[in-house]
Amino acid sequence: MTHRITLLTRSIRRASASTLSFALLSGIAVTASFAQAQDVATTAERQVSFAIPAGPLDQVLGQFGRQAGIPVSTNATLTAGKSSPGLQGEFSVEQGFARILGGTGLTVLRQADGSYLLLESAKDDAALELGATSISGRTLGQATEGSGSYAATATSIGTKLVSSPRQTPQSVTVVTRQRMDDQNMQRFEDIALYTPGLTLRKTGGERPEFYARGAAIDNIMIDGLPIAYDSDTLGTSTLAMFDSVQVLRGASGMMVGAGNPSGTLNLVRKRPTVDPRLVISASAGRWDAYRTELDISGKLDENGHVRGRFVGSYQDQNTFVDAYENKRQLFYGITEVDLSPDTTLTLGAYLNREDNPGADWNGLPSQVDGSFFAFSRSARTAPDWTYWNKKNRSAFVEVEQRFDNDWKLRLNTTWLRGDLEMLGGSLYTDENNDFHLNIGRYTYEHTQKSGDIYATGPVELFGATHELVVGASLRRDDTDDGPGGPAINADVIIDPTAFDPNSVGKPGFDYNWSRYGREEQSSLYATGRFNLRDDLHLILGSRLDWYAYEQTTHSGAYTFGDDYKVTREYTPYAGLIHDLDDTYSVYASWTRIFRPQSALDAGGSLLEPVTGTNHEIGVKAEYFGGALNASAALFQLNQENLAKSLPAGLCSPGVASCSEASGEVRTRGIELELSGELAPGWQAIAGYTYAGAEYTKSSDSAQRGDRFDSDTPYNLLKLSTTYRLPGELQKWTVGGGFRTQSSTYTSFGVKQGGYSLTDLMVGYRWNATWQAQANLNNAFDKRYYQSISNSWGANIFGEPRNLMFSVRYSPDL
Repeated sequence: MTHRITLLTRSIRRASASTLSFALLSGIAVTASFAQAQDVATTAERQVSFAIPAGPLDQVLGQFGRQAGIPVSTNATLTAGKSSPGLQGEFSVEQGFARILGGTGLTVLRQADGSYLLLESAKDDAALELGATSISGRTLGQATEGSGSYAATATSIGTKLVSSPRQTPQSVTVVTRQRMDDQNMQRFEDIALYTPGLTLRKTGGERPEFYARGAAIDNIMIDGLPIAYDSDTLGTSTLAMFDSVQVLRGASGMMVGAGNPSGTLNLVRKRPTVDPRLVISASAGRWDAYRTELDISGKLDENGHVRGRFVGSYQDQNTFVDAYENKRQLFYGITEVDLSPDTTLTLGAYLNREDNPGADWNGLPSQVDGSFFAFSRSARTAPDWTYWNKKNRSAFVEVEQRFDNDWKLRLNTTWLRGDLEMLGGSLYTDENNDFHLNIGRYTYEHTQKSGDIYATGPVELFGATHELVVGASLRRDDTDDGPGGPAINADVIIDPTAFDPNSVGKPGFDYNWSRYGREEQSSLYATGRFNLRDDLHLILGSRLDWYAYEQTTHSGAYTFGDDYKVTREYTPYAGLIHDLDDTYSVYASWTRIFRPQSALDAGGSLLEPVTGTNHEIGVKAEYFGGALNASAALFQLNQENLAKSLPAGLCSPGVASCSEASGEVRTRGIELELSGELAPGWQAIAGYTYAGAEYTKSSDSAQRGDRFDSDTPYNLLKLSTTYRLPGELQKWTVGGGFRTQSSTYTSFGVKQGGYSLTDLMVGYRWNATWQAQANLNNAFDKRYYQSISNSWGANIFGEPRNLMFSVRYSPDL
């Protein structure tokens, strides 16, 4: 282990920018630590001087806790739609709470550790009772809505054990609802653009893909339940229905089973609230972009035992590409029913439709030598009658049973249907390097079914209390694609620089293509957090997976397919966390993930799955009672058993091609991140990532030591911040973002130098009901390619400068 860490450390030193970035973020962390040491309110009786302006209750409580130097536990269910007059002057903690919470129907309960828990007020003065507010536990304490913060207090993305980011021994980022609103995030692509360590690539205008640590993210989760990420059919404009997005970088086998060692995204749904809530927003921007959104929530019976929420959004806009439009709509509904004080049933569904007239199949071509044509950013090389339309329908059922011994049993199931209708055009080159127009028309139908059941709770062992999760899951993905096929006699020679999208008429099609497939995975897993000492925690996990895949494709007179299975594939997890004090922790973790492959060995048997092993060490910190999180990590990721082709003469009779599992890729890097409130009213997130992937063994010996995944930048720096102005200007909020990345290139000779982008934001709140916001993206109108590929493929421009105005109405009901 020492030898590995030494090698890892040496490799990190090769990144010249890493030292500067580490010093920058460390300096901020030291400053925050010093500021924390100046907090003067240490007891409930001490008088503290407060200067907190009026505003939403969640934000006022957050500032109160930080100025008083006390942790305050709240959730969006209780604070949604409530405001507070703020607090000015000297008060004790109890006096301050009384003034801030006056007339809200809420109170606080002081805990043994000195923290305060926000509760609904008792019906009489004799006792406090939780009543319907106990539903906060069913969101696993991970809701960020209403917090006004860029920092999350809890996550379960790594192991299903709910813990703070500081107690999670892997690199984790949480994109809170406040960040989504401030940066006007509406699509999954926006998460990738603004999250440290993630990069966005596209193989077409409506086919975004996310990458981390040298590999594509091929699984995402919704409320902890994995689904396959399919960029062809899965709609990506559904962020309106989510409270937050948790991002894990590195191997995620304990959560998703089979997949790439890149990481995963956990999308946390918005949940019903007891208090009535209404939010209506509208926005307008460049390219005739118009969007409206409705979010309404509240109790559906007198006692709050039945609660519901509905979110709807509609968007209609052109894009910067000629004759390319987006028409998108989302309808999401969820109901929670308390069947008993200890049993809750949740039912929900959503419909998402994305019609994209004019969407391209791939993107713009480059010249054969890899250099770029002198295209304008509005150029297209596909006919203007193309389209790429998606429709997603999903339903889910959850049941949670709580027991007197603090154990909980949870069942989570979902059904997701993704449909695609596309008519596309793209270019390709022949042996003479002439460009031809390729046209195709296809339909896809992908149906995913997932179920997960687990029990979690405390266990007593050797005089200490530990936590345990035991569960089982089942996933199935059915593919029924087609009919589809190419156009008849459509491959005419064209000049990409003089292409007229109106000059090509719709041809006839030969519907000679179809595809059928099924992917199944069943799993057993267990994870435990063992408190070896008050300051030392060991996390151990194990998972067994049974995986099977089969697919048959028909194309004209040809039929071909793949099928393979894996039995009892074992995935381990180990993490150790040492709390240095109340602020800092150091950690080390090791885990794996597997990905089955269809390649055959010389005897005709399937090769062993590709494995991805993640080693990580780091330090994490919490400042101001968790309002500000910081982390620094060193990691090494090894992908092993990659197929290496063998000469045909070594293959057994009847085996057309064969391979051996000997290819390896190693990724080494560093990640630094800071997120949360640096000072009252100042929210920020800053992250730097260096991830260098190279071949250690390859099918081509000349590749050994060469860069792997070269179209992903090795260096990424992302900053986002907002600041609410003080004093008489407190109704104004200003902010912005900055992103910069190093150069990239592809094996086809296409290259792009590093580039930087700047975004700006300003907001104005008239009162607790009305607020307005303006977001200026790519403020300096940088011309760059979001994705690069090859001479016939997905070279796709990033968006030019654009301005979006938004208005939000949220009355106090």
